[in-house]
Amino acid sequence: MPRIALATYDPRPGPSKDRDLPVLTEALRAAGAGADAVHWDDVRVDWGGYDLVLIRSTWDYSWRTAEFVAWAEGVAKATRLANPAEVVRWNTDKRYLGELAAAGVPVVPTRYLAPGDPADLPGDHEYVVKPTSGAGARYAARYTPEQHDIAVRHLARMHEEGFTAMVQPYMRGIDTAGERALQFFGGALLHASRKQAVLAPDTAFDADKVAHPGLVPWTPTPEEVSVAERALAAVPDAPGLLYARVDLVDGDDGRPCVMELELVEPNLFLDLHPGSLPKVVAAVLGAAASSRHP
Repeated sequence: MPRIALATYDPRPGPSKDRDLPVLTEALRAAGAGADAVHWDDVRVDWGGYDLVLIRSTWDYSWRTAEFVAWAEGVAKATRLANPAEVVRWNTDKRYLGELAAAGVPVVPTRYLAPGDPADLPGDHEYVVKPTSGAGARYAARYTPEQHDIAVRHLARMHEEGFTAMVQPYMRGIDTAGERALQFFGGALLHASRKQAVLAPDTAFDADKVAHPGLVPWTPTPEEVSVAERALAAVPDAPGLLYARVDLVDGDDGRPCVMELELVEPNLFLDLHPGSLPKVVAAVLGAAASSRHP
């Protein structure tokens, strides 16, 4: 019986927001695996006692990125980690978008402002400011040129906390076509979803946001699948990916481009796509079996 740890976060004092976790845990147990949902930062856990550690909802990691990456590297020395620690390190810093662009993948145009850099912000179009290490739209906001002073204060706050900022044009296509999330698992397209814009005008960067507003199933176009596959092929250590989510928006030319790659802890949206559960279970069991029998 394979032993599988599903790494999650400690949501105290409230309940977990991961609705996939109990469903996937129970399905793995029903398939004959020993599956445990475990807090990633629980120092009492013997990670080497598992055949596979599957990163699921470690949704507090972006506040503690260095600690989380060190944890991933430690787990990878003890057993198989999905996704691999090298991918985790690479994907927790959104400067990877520059590498994708250099590889010819269409991405949202992005500039980076590190602590100490001048507040070089657009003066002729709406734009988004967010940290290179973040999740769930944390510390993200959209601004018009007239809101320059507010955006400067936003930058100063992030720089004070040691974050590098990324500045992107606000992609107007989100308002009409939404943002599409293509989920891959076990090397194949699993399903896709579409959501509405996360960043509303005049919302403070430190306000809570709804991460997936208006989420609905989506049938991706061939071009969307092609862009997503090109992005994944450009990932270092791409053959080690067990799962991935590629978030796409339309550029000014109406064609899809990559907003983000979610290779660490993407929500699977299994409640929206219940038919995907058996495929996920089969892929996870296969990964656990391969780690036991190299």
